[in-house]
Amino acid sequence: MHTIEPHYGWRTNYIASEDPKSPFFGYQNSEVFFTDQIYNFLIHPQWDNIGSETLFIKLLFVDYDEGFAIIELFGEWNDLLQNDIMTLKREVIEVMIAEGVNKFIFIAENLLNFHGDLDAEDYYSEWQDELEEGWFAMVNVREHIQAEMSKFSIDQYLVLGGKLNDLSWRTRQPKQIFLKINELVSRRLGM
Repeated sequence: MHTIEPHYGWRTNYIASEDPKSPFFGYQNSEVFFTDQIYNFLIHPQWDNIGSETLFIKLLFVDYDEGFAIIELFGEWNDLLQNDIMTLKREVIEVMIAEGVNKFIFIAENLLNFHGDLDAEDYYSEWQDELEEGWFAMVNVREHIQAEMSKFSIDQYLVLGGKLNDLSWRTRQPKQIFLKINELVSRRLGM
């Protein structure tokens, strides 16, 4: 797991630790020391710690004028034991909503597992209510994670599946990805 790095191809366009509006402003990632782990496995030091034992992220890009953010997920999203939805919402999403971001793209190909909890649904509902005209979309979600999210009805709050699960995003610029996903989401939501 320590060899799985967050996408770094857009660092010339955006670095969250240098953005005063970012929840990671001033955050220091080690270049050489492995400081975080998921269970007993060390993870690459470039992943950002949000206060969860199993879920780490990388805020890859934010466009405040267009109101969108691209966030790469890594690890295990565990609402059952860790209440990761609350942690992610309070530590990252609420900060970004306050700055005018209302469209969130989650890159989920490095999300290895999801454990749902019926009690966590209130947080997803709260998220949706706070977005106004916005949305949450998940790209390249593993089949077993999508099934688990559907089992707990999380898929009613997040747009996932279909063409979003076969999206080549690494070779595109952030604005291109946003426009493509916005088109797919708008069609799906009938906007």
